Amino acid sequence: MEQSVIQTENISKIYRMGSETVEALKSVTININKGEYVAFMGPSGSGKSTLMNIIGCLDTPTNGRYKLGGQDVSDMTENELAEIRNKEIGFVFQTFNLLPRQSSLENVALPLIYAGFNKYDRQERALEVLTSVGLGDRAYHKPNELSGGQRQRVAIARALVNNPSIILADEPTGNLDTKTSYEIMELFQRLHDEGNTIVMVTHEDDIAKYAHRVVRMRDGLVETDEINNDITRVGTPAI
Repeated sequence: MEQSVIQTENISKIYRMGSETVEALKSVTININKGEYVAFMGPSGSGKSTLMNIIGCLDTPTNGRYKLGGQDVSDMTENELAEIRNKEIGFVFQTFNLLPRQSSLENVALPLIYAGFNKYDRQERALEVLTSVGLGDRAYHKPNELSGGQRQRVAIARALVNNPSIILADEPTGNLDTKTSYEIMELFQRLHDEGNTIVMVTHEDDIAKYAHRVVRMRDGLVETDEINNDITRVGTPAI
């Protein structure tokens, strides 16, 4: 039996800005199983980033329920959400979000500090994950000494270091050139092949083709949710 990692049930999100009310999500129900590779697509304002933020426990729904790994996180406190984020979710951002004065190793080890690991174990685990993404020889380089693709690999290593339940990637190739984008998608493909659950937000059809399932959003609703029968794999680059 497939194990559900992400379950939303009729979630909505309403933002109130002064007298104006914006309904960013309208009754979204979605289920993502362990080991799936899903892309959220849609135009600006479609709700895909709001949905990603709720799934990533960066925000809470106004209405409806959200379960992560069977645990209802809809009404958790900020501290409880922070703990869940650090244990269960690995984030990869378009802008990398690396600390500029810290080395690759220190950036990757950061989530382990919050998880209570000692310094030796943090460094050992961080080096192991950096090596797995092909950057073991750049462990002591700072972000400004790395290319864009290398910075994104550091960010991916940081996302992986806690063995999270899911990896959330928000426009992970948005700041990269075509060749580097292909290399990063190759890495995501490998991570998925190793059993990782990946949820990615992208507005690029070519990038979404790497995912096994594509959820298209429009006006705060799921417009379509389809299996991708034309998956792009390494050796047949779409970008």
